[in-house]
Amino acid sequence: MSLDKIKQNISNVLIGQEHAIDLLMVGLIANGHILLEDVPGTGKTTLAKTLAKSIHADFKRLQFTADTLPGDVTGLEYFDLKAADFKTRKGPIFSNIVLVDEINRAVPRTQSALLEVMEERTVTIAGETHKLPVPFLVLATQNPLESAGTFPLPDAQLDRFLLTIRQGYPSLQQEKDMIFRFKENNPIQDLQSVISCEEILLYQENAKKVSIHEDVLNYILQIIHLTRNHEQIEIGVSPRGTLAFTRAIQARALLNERDYCTPEDVRILAIPVCSHRLSLTIEGEMKTTKRLIMKEILESVFAPVEQI
Repeated sequence: MSLDKIKQNISNVLIGQEHAIDLLMVGLIANGHILLEDVPGTGKTTLAKTLAKSIHADFKRLQFTADTLPGDVTGLEYFDLKAADFKTRKGPIFSNIVLVDEINRAVPRTQSALLEVMEERTVTIAGETHKLPVPFLVLATQNPLESAGTFPLPDAQLDRFLLTIRQGYPSLQQEKDMIFRFKENNPIQDLQSVISCEEILLYQENAKKVSIHEDVLNYILQIIHLTRNHEQIEIGVSPRGTLAFTRAIQARALLNERDYCTPEDVRILAIPVCSHRLSLTIEGEMKTTKRLIMKEILESVFAPVEQI
């Protein structure tokens, strides 16, 4: 299975990141964008670059700063003096995989340039709409703790990310292994692509065919509706979030070589898919976190136990 080769490629570079790699694969197969959110130095950019090198596809990296303009992302129309006519210069967003480093450092005007890109997978330049290549995946990184020189991502943009990945710190032994692995050279330089865009598109289509039993579907919907009726949540998961949750669950089932979804798929993906879509009340912000609330909701909902 080509997908196993991608996971092996990433594991050859990153140590102790099995959960993050699994979530990354879910995002790829579910055809959804991914937000890598953690403190600096935990391997966010390395994880994204390793995935990109594992796929035979176009890859671009965008380093967002306060002076990054929308045209730097999407492209622009300019007047060609030699041709005496207007021409379109496409931006780096016209790639299969786009790494947006430190997405929250761009001003809201530039961040909003990604809204159409991420949802409709098109770019409008000077009134003309251009389709993006397929597959198309945005991998964005941000440091959730630093506030100086950053701009919070608007809810509309957060809702366009399929899931959020937090890698965390390695254990003592994992960090020791990492030192030996990177001591002489960077293993990412030796990686070879192991899958084509056509194969990924095929996996994405097959994921859509994975069946969801009515009991599992009801389990998903109970979780979603509890986010909309929780006293510490001001805005719960949107219908777009419901569809994203469902696609992610189907993708995880496919990755585990199943043609059906299980309650376990739902439990594992609920927090990374739903938590960043919540807006807490002032009281909720003071007392708890989005991830803790999602954990509380999961514990309060009865999971189907019959054989699906």
